[in-house]
Amino acid sequence: MFVKSLELKNYRNYEKLHIEFDSGTNILYGDNAQGKTNILESIYVCATSKSHRGSKDREIIHFNDEESHIKLLVDKKGVETRIDMHLKKNKAKGIAIGGIPIRKASELFGNINVVFFSPEDLNIIKNGPAERRRFLDMELCQLDKVYTAQLVGYNKILAQRNRLLKDLPFRPEYEDTLPVWDMQLVKYGQELMKIRKKFLEELNELIRGIHERLTGGRERLEISYEPDTDPELFETVLSEVKEKDIRNKVSTRGPHRDDIMFLVNGIDIRKYGSQGQQRSAALSLKLSEIEMIRREIRDTPILLLDDVLSELDGGRQNHLLESIKNIQTIITCTGLDDFVNNHFSINQVFKVVNGSIVCEKEKI
Repeated sequence: MFVKSLELKNYRNYEKLHIEFDSGTNILYGDNAQGKTNILESIYVCATSKSHRGSKDREIIHFNDEESHIKLLVDKKGVETRIDMHLKKNKAKGIAIGGIPIRKASELFGNINVVFFSPEDLNIIKNGPAERRRFLDMELCQLDKVYTAQLVGYNKILAQRNRLLKDLPFRPEYEDTLPVWDMQLVKYGQELMKIRKKFLEELNELIRGIHERLTGGRERLEISYEPDTDPELFETVLSEVKEKDIRNKVSTRGPHRDDIMFLVNGIDIRKYGSQGQQRSAALSLKLSEIEMIRREIRDTPILLLDDVLSELDGGRQNHLLESIKNIQTIITCTGLDDFVNNHFSINQVFKVVNGSIVCEKEKI
């Protein structure tokens, strides 16, 4: 799988852009704040319907314009797939796959598989559980349509239950409806927890070997699912925390509080790991994500690297560059020295200057 071309209109600092990519390694280089990350973001939006930055559609649209367009052409085992996306400031986005509009953004998942790796991802281990859940959800949504449907259902019920909890002080008679929401929350939540557990068990098998190679055999990394509650006890737990939830006006237990445990040689590196250990674990997590997708879809994902090399030392740089051969990779950076020093094969180089792009070199 690889991106053949990308067209942008009124997207962030790009009034108009057409760029054609090589199926190998593509470098986007230039000074900071020139628009390199915006290109990666637009590809990610076409794969997931969301910005990796958490930006809203109105923040993505070019200043003083009312709407923005993205057109992405992808080759999947010799078959072209086109994603068209129409972003509007005050309306829901319009999405079409192969010229056919889709009704729900969740239908987009799985049409294109991407792995996005940014400097912020190096902090996924030491930061809070919300970032680790986001990683888990985004990965599973790309691979499992059942999970996507269950997650959408769970989040919808969770939002309605929280709304009810906020309204109860003013409408106490509504308390009798709480068990109805609890029943639905349990139904969706149990399915989420089952899928998450299975996925992380499979990912754990992959990440062990990857991390041992990365650290020269010095470290053994294990990841495991850390659910907020046992799936079979979820209904009982909701009943037990009912009064607490009413006082706090929010649902305090459930899969929306899950986490992932990271152990290196038996030590929880979320709390006690060095920065080097945490960064190595984050890199291993991303590399295992690539391999997991490869196994599931029997194809390679599209790898988006946003100025990551500058954050890694020489050893980790070499390991990353060696691991991403034979995968289409689109990399942003401020200079080409890291690639030249590592004698890394580059297929195409683009220079980005204030919303304009020039293809400088091919096959170097």
